[in-house]
Amino acid sequence: MGNRLSRIYTRTGDDGTTGLGDGTRVNKDSLRVETMGTVDELNAVIGMMLTEHLPEDIINTLTGVQHDLFDMGGEICIPGYVKVEASRIDGLEETLDKLNESLTPLKEFILPGGTKAAAYCHLARTVCRRAERQLIRMNREEPVTPTSIKYLNRLSDLLFVIARVINMRAGHPDVLWKNKS
Repeated sequence: MGNRLSRIYTRTGDDGTTGLGDGTRVNKDSLRVETMGTVDELNAVIGMMLTEHLPEDIINTLTGVQHDLFDMGGEICIPGYVKVEASRIDGLEETLDKLNESLTPLKEFILPGGTKAAAYCHLARTVCRRAERQLIRMNREEPVTPTSIKYLNRLSDLLFVIARVINMRAGHPDVLWKNKS
């Protein structure tokens, strides 16, 4: 692959617009650009998680997720483009089921926290939920692939389970919410 970004600044966005992958220009505060940015933010938070000491299976899962999110960003950036395959949802579900087997059933709500990696994972989960909400809102105006919406829904569940697994494997119990009523 050649040099795709030979110059980082282009000045083309100085008027408050940005180019989509199909060449059209849109406002930088458009819902499409906001959604792309949130998917990118989610990818960045997962990147922060990956700087922590994590088990190999979690590293492999999250690295695959990062690639999927980059593909999803491409889908959002190019109207009508489809890149995230439905089989990736099946993969998330298989991983979710496998990781969840080792966890004790929850009887209480848990708070984000525990280890630093688990806290990052909870942060990723909340950003994932925001990305999902934005993609759903965007879908009302411009159709997006249902696969991407399902993917984000399943990913937020997986991130919740991964946070619990990270804490469990580190010997750190879940941080339980204490109902004061």
